[in-house]
Amino acid sequence: MGIYIRIRGAAKKTFESIRNEKVKQNILQAVPFWVASSLTGLTAVLYARLFALAEREAAYFLHTRAWSLFILSPMCFIAAWWMVKKWAPYSKGSGIPQVMAAIELATPRFNQKVAKLLSLRILFIKFLSSLTMALGGGVIGREGPMIQVAGCIFRKVNEWLPAWWPKISKRNMIMTGAAAGLAAAFNTPLGGIVFAVEELTRTHISYFKTALFTAIIIAGLTAQALLGPYLYLGYPDVGHLSSYIFLWITIVALVAGLAGSGMSKLILGIFRWKEKFRFTWQHVLYVSTCAVILVTLALFVNGRAMGSGKELITSCLFTSEKYTSWYMPFLRTAGPIFCFTTGASGGIFAPALGAGASFGSTFASWLHLANADTNMLILSGMVAFLTGVTRTPFTSAILVLEMTDRHNVIFHLMLAGMIASLISMLVDKHSLYDHLKYQYVHAALHDNASTGTELKVSVNE
Repeated sequence: MGIYIRIRGAAKKTFESIRNEKVKQNILQAVPFWVASSLTGLTAVLYARLFALAEREAAYFLHTRAWSLFILSPMCFIAAWWMVKKWAPYSKGSGIPQVMAAIELATPRFNQKVAKLLSLRILFIKFLSSLTMALGGGVIGREGPMIQVAGCIFRKVNEWLPAWWPKISKRNMIMTGAAAGLAAAFNTPLGGIVFAVEELTRTHISYFKTALFTAIIIAGLTAQALLGPYLYLGYPDVGHLSSYIFLWITIVALVAGLAGSGMSKLILGIFRWKEKFRFTWQHVLYVSTCAVILVTLALFVNGRAMGSGKELITSCLFTSEKYTSWYMPFLRTAGPIFCFTTGASGGIFAPALGAGASFGSTFASWLHLANADTNMLILSGMVAFLTGVTRTPFTSAILVLEMTDRHNVIFHLMLAGMIASLISMLVDKHSLYDHLKYQYVHAALHDNASTGTELKVSVNE
């Protein structure tokens, strides 16, 4: 009996020791996610404030010294392009394709290749280039860049861990960082989760769901602690919708989805055309021409041709100026083309939402719809256009849902996303991000960006 008690006591101590060791290991594995998430939230707040300041300065020049933009905008566009070309070619564009490429290459064999896509240099140049573009009135957003910035932060925290620390999957760390970055930028935690599942991961979510949820919560709460519990847009009136609203949603989704995918196709075509450029002056000429055209449209057609598009969205949703002119969808679709193809840093999420809103608003003006129906078409256009670019209907619907807190129209938004996703297949089987991801994977593997040359677009049909 005494031997049995001693054996039982020894087994109990062994079990407790194993359990304590497992708890200790789980905590150690969680700490890097907590630290990186907090840093991501703080960085998102800083970036949001600096970006808003740059946009306010651009608006100030537009309304008080409009003609000076013919000098300021080309200078800003060229400077934004040049710093990317000179110091960090992989910081160009939105940053989401780079994160997707990094996830694809996140193996021990390609660790140095991933470092080219996500690094502290990328982070700083991403900030400087996109803020310079925003100061020049560029039609860009900060959400895509924030995703790459968050990926850089999470990867760097993982890299700084001592050798004795429990190993953490580099792929899971980058995916979690990207989701946390989107959640902190838009204040949309569900959107961050859906984005990770729908766009980023090829790994079953059960392997890193705790880290993903924790990172998004910490990053979001950190941002909210400084900015307050805000909605990205607000609370538009979408009550008492007409019985035939689904018909108009379908039409808007078809048109906006085609426009979003068509814009993406045109952007890829311009990238292929730019591959023929052999001299620096050709790039400078192209970038400055894009700036001049954008300023001309803003001065002589409509000032809303410039900027991220958030001001246009809030005006349509929350003021009496709910209807936009018939040409506004063309302006808001052209803006991202002029800015995204320069090669500078800047996101396409916010401009895509602005373009989609202009489609919904213009269509509603033709039908003379009531305010609630008009708001519904604006939100549907936002979801559809973004889906046409990204091919992520659920992410697009959840993002717009969380930006407005209008849960009663979730099925309307999902319908718009699904229709846009299906119609976009007629234009291209792959999204803009998919095409650019292949570009960055190929470039990283062959060190094409180390010399600052233009990266070639690889298009998979």
